[in-house]
Amino acid sequence: MPAPHYGGMNPSHPTPLARMVALLALALAASLGHAADTTAASQMQRWSDVSGQPVSAERGRVFFNSRHGGEWSCASCHGNPPTTATRHASTGKTIAPLAPAFNPERFTDTAKVDKWFRRNCNDVLQRECTAVEKADVLAWLLQFDAKKPGQAAKDKP
Repeated sequence: MPAPHYGGMNPSHPTPLARMVALLALALAASLGHAADTTAASQMQRWSDVSGQPVSAERGRVFFNSRHGGEWSCASCHGNPPTTATRHASTGKTIAPLAPAFNPERFTDTAKVDKWFRRNCNDVLQRECTAVEKADVLAWLLQFDAKKPGQAAKDKP
């Protein structure tokens, strides 16, 4: 028995427009999936590979909490420990937790990671951070565990 016709359209054979809409929906879904193109651990490894040096969480802790000759440190805006929402030191804008265990979206989009390291390093250091500085900070940030809230006290300088 032939398929019924509905105003000239056969539901088992989508129109070119319906196919185009379906393809666009798939493309959009795929592009949204690429927003999280990496992990914090992968970012740390990327910078460690570029620097050619092993990472040091302790160097990262010291770097994060130091003022580097200026008014601000990373902790000025991200807090110490960087496990809760804070406010930007000059704008007052809310900043989500920096430690990946407390904010799973952190360091998952390479373009955003590069953008924010560039901006924030320029604010704190008046230069871009080196690859080893980025790797070390991430090594320290990756040590925070949302299941161990008591760890914060030992991380204060």
